[in-house]
Amino acid sequence: MALNINTFSNITGGLPFFKAIGHPDASNKIKTIMSELGKDCPIAVYDPHGHATTFSEIYELSLLNIVGVFVQDIKDIDKKTLGKTTKPITELHSVEYDVLFIVAFDTKKLKKDIFNLVPQGKKIVTLDEARIKNEYLSHKSKYLDPLNFATNLAWFRDEKDENNKALHTRLTTANYWNRYGANDVTLSFILFDQSGSIIANWEQPLPASPSSIIVDSTDVRNRFNLDDFNGQLFIHAIGIKGHDNLKYALDIYGTSPENLSCTHDANSWPADIYAGLPAPNNDENVILWIQNSHPCKIPRKTISINIMGRNSSKAFLDEEIPPYATYPLDTSKLLNDAEWPDQIEINAGKYFVRPRYEITKQRKGLTSQRRVAHVNIQRTDLIPNPLISKISNLMGKGFLLPAPVLPTDRYNSVILPTPMSTSQNKLPIKLYIYDQTGTEIGNHKFGEIKRSESVFLDVGPITKDSLKSQAGHMELVYDHEFSTEAVDGWLHALFRYEDKLTGHIAESSFGSHIFNTLLTLNGEPQSYSGTAPGLSTRLFLRIAPSMGLPEIDTEGDGAETFCHLIYPSSAPWNPFSETEIILISGDGKEISTKKIKINCGGSNYWLLSEMFSKNERRKAFGSDDSTPGYVVIKDSTCRLFGYHGLITVDKSAFSLDHLFGF
Repeated sequence: MALNINTFSNITGGLPFFKAIGHPDASNKIKTIMSELGKDCPIAVYDPHGHATTFSEIYELSLLNIVGVFVQDIKDIDKKTLGKTTKPITELHSVEYDVLFIVAFDTKKLKKDIFNLVPQGKKIVTLDEARIKNEYLSHKSKYLDPLNFATNLAWFRDEKDENNKALHTRLTTANYWNRYGANDVTLSFILFDQSGSIIANWEQPLPASPSSIIVDSTDVRNRFNLDDFNGQLFIHAIGIKGHDNLKYALDIYGTSPENLSCTHDANSWPADIYAGLPAPNNDENVILWIQNSHPCKIPRKTISINIMGRNSSKAFLDEEIPPYATYPLDTSKLLNDAEWPDQIEINAGKYFVRPRYEITKQRKGLTSQRRVAHVNIQRTDLIPNPLISKISNLMGKGFLLPAPVLPTDRYNSVILPTPMSTSQNKLPIKLYIYDQTGTEIGNHKFGEIKRSESVFLDVGPITKDSLKSQAGHMELVYDHEFSTEAVDGWLHALFRYEDKLTGHIAESSFGSHIFNTLLTLNGEPQSYSGTAPGLSTRLFLRIAPSMGLPEIDTEGDGAETFCHLIYPSSAPWNPFSETEIILISGDGKEISTKKIKINCGGSNYWLLSEMFSKNERRKAFGSDDSTPGYVVIKDSTCRLFGYHGLITVDKSAFSLDHLFGF
């Protein structure tokens, strides 16, 4: 059964209660409270804010001797909660109890308000006894403020691969809270191993500047004298302002270039269903890394996977996953008939945040190649919106999904549309291909793709050799010549890139937005900060000298950062971007700013070594005892979208994912 917990509201955003009770520092305190209550003690539950069900899903409050559940809001009366019909708190006298359990934080006023209803001598227990440390709170006057629980989880490992070669992970972000006025930010880290046991914890105070943040698994391993590990890193940002989302880039690298890959933050709200997991090709193995996000176990036969549109193929995982533990699900063992381009749905039951998957590709006579990416949240609350098909006269292409097309003489660029809403039974879509100037060089009509169909397209032949030696981009849009069924604005696709010479592959997935229109629809065009319309850009680009390989400017094989910026526009907007590429040192100081112009509807692919001089890059990379810097991409005239990655100097391996903004 799925967890009946509230994690996210499309109106208010993330809901912090489940984070507050699931925080590792709170979970042991809550378990102590539960053991002290005991199974025989008659307990009355006061649920003033509707949190009792969520709490019980994590800590099984229903197993205790609950004699009554009482509420404050009249509309909540006569509902079933914890197996009881709720009553107004004014009728607390109607039951015999020894302990009143108030399922809430910040209960000083709540206890004062019901003082005359509780007989003298009755014990009152509240969740205030399970608060995390006061110094961990960014907004101390309101415990359940989202800023107090800016937490996230990262897949984190340092171990040997199947060829006995080292595998490392590296998390990179920046102190972007500083730009909102936060000058005393600290990051708290808890590292769980594969079994869910804590093997390290530490705090990292950040300078009062937009400094870079890098957490490398090799450094953590050496600092705490750890053996091989493969688990998850819990991160809590403390003392922040302006932004309660903790975003990061995550690189996977090692002594073998074949292991070079990247992905990004986990999206910290567990969902019911994920989708967009590609089935393996005949020479591939696909592992879904399930990482329990809660301090409760995942029971056997709770998680299931099935081929998209074929519910009859559903197969359940007959394994129990402990709290905070990591489990490698080999998809072929549950779905042995699934093969590329089939897509796999994941019924996650809100037990884990957006998971990563890992594909290893066997190559004759060569080391197996590895790539990592993430699946996406499949929405369960959307219905088709006929208005989307009627606004082309106002918003042109409307919702669009941009992605790179790499030079076709070296790379195959493949798109696989992925249904990402349970109401999407058909996808009426088409694809446009553009060169870097924004000139259309080809298009393809998919028609109406059924949910049970998986149709991929290699865009190379469509380009007619126009992109042999330069990068362009593609845009997936709705084809309004067909019906409006499943036109809900939640259009997604997987983009896969293969090096024709080496066989190295990278992939990424994302969803559509409306770009660069003054008119708005349902919060689109989204803004990186503030309300719609989003007509400006602030993107984070991590840089890395080589992820363990020699720096590009030294002898030997190395790697450097590339960036592919796209200026998508649903309707005509400013003819050129006014884009600033700002190189920033590890301590947050600006080193150099370059200005570029991108045609509306066009793109620009560039290497860090082409954008900045050798001396500028050396300042950004830092010395042996300093933290490497990063790049900020700013534009006040339009909203850009972008992709980034690393590429080795000999071009034998590369990684690719989309950028994030803040």
